[in-house]
Amino acid sequence: MNGTVTLESFGNDPVWLSIVKVLGLFVLLVLIVLFTIWFERRVVGRMQLRIGPNRTGPLGLLQTLMDGVKLALKEEIFPKAADRAVYIIAPLISAICAFMAFAVIPLGPTVSMFGYQTPLQLADFPVAVLYIVAIASIGVYGIVLSGWSSGSTYSLLGSLRSSAQVISYEIAMSLSFVAVFLYAGSMSTSEIVNAQTKLWFIVLLLPSFMIYAVSMVGETNRAPFDLPEAESELTGGFHTEYSSLKFAMFFLAEYINMVTVSALATTLFLGGWRAPWPISIWSGANEGWWPILWFLLKVFTFIFVFVWLRGTLPRMRYDQFMRFGWKFLIPVSILWIIVVSIARYVANQRDLSLTALVVIFAICLGVFIAVASWVNGRRKVEPPVAPKVIDPFAGGYPVPPLPGQRLAGERTPVTVSQAAAPQVAVGETNAMDREGADDA
Repeated sequence: MNGTVTLESFGNDPVWLSIVKVLGLFVLLVLIVLFTIWFERRVVGRMQLRIGPNRTGPLGLLQTLMDGVKLALKEEIFPKAADRAVYIIAPLISAICAFMAFAVIPLGPTVSMFGYQTPLQLADFPVAVLYIVAIASIGVYGIVLSGWSSGSTYSLLGSLRSSAQVISYEIAMSLSFVAVFLYAGSMSTSEIVNAQTKLWFIVLLLPSFMIYAVSMVGETNRAPFDLPEAESELTGGFHTEYSSLKFAMFFLAEYINMVTVSALATTLFLGGWRAPWPISIWSGANEGWWPILWFLLKVFTFIFVFVWLRGTLPRMRYDQFMRFGWKFLIPVSILWIIVVSIARYVANQRDLSLTALVVIFAICLGVFIAVASWVNGRRKVEPPVAPKVIDPFAGGYPVPPLPGQRLAGERTPVTVSQAAAPQVAVGETNAMDREGADDA
């Protein structure tokens, strides 16, 4: 197809054209972030029966720009206990890594630019997707160092939460890429887009897409997975002690990361810059500069889902969040990789349709998960253990009871099983109350 991008298309641009593409990508990302913040405030405002920003500029479009100017003019505050050098470097690491990750995202086919035929992509190489994962991992150092260098307990706890969160969900996210690599036969982003010419991977590899969709929310610390900056527990989290431009850099990095994971989802599962059906029927839909429009529409679809989740779902508990990542997403990812690998092997050996085999194995996997869930739901529930009675003033200071404990003199709540035998339950409760009163 005319304009198709391959690995041989890169490395032929003059230096000045590469600089122009870098500046163009930088400006595009900044403009997308400005629009995304305005878009999020407007959409959440509508969900909460508010108007949202509507004063600065037409429809409030310049509100984000004015907020940026306000942050730039604010006074710089340095905590007394902060490590000044690391404190300054940390937001730079987060912002720079956020921009660098977008370098291998394909925005369109080969086009004519200033008389040169060049792809609408800054760079590409055989392991481009792994490059994005590596840069995202380095970006976590900015969060960890910001929490450590601030000299604040809240900031330190927020940064530790973020590092644990990213490690947990990056594993599931990386495992979701394996099936895409097996189908596309490459880790290059441009080659993956070319492999989706006839059928997008979201149809063939739906479980991988669902795993990635959940993981990318956890990877970007967005609601309902925004636990590193949980206001009710950690104030602002890792950036509690930051102000002015340094805080703006963290804010910028967060939204660029949101755009990057949306663009990566578009590239891996939604055909990249290729036009959706029925627009793809038009012969010129995937040529020239039009593909940038289809690419941005797909990216903003994911961004709308991010905003929708923030305005709809409450924040999860940290233990629920980590359990979901380690005990559900990762095992399911491994099972799905086994399914796709077996299908790939059988298809190569028996000369069968890989798509048909993946569908059959996916149905078998779904039946297995459904049966396992049904068996798990029918497990016999053990009766609750009687709580241990404690004296809250035993150590000289009042101490609240831990889970499974109760205060002396406090009655045990009557459960359904206890209600079926009221004489025994009440007798045991009264005996425990008397014992607790004697201890007190």
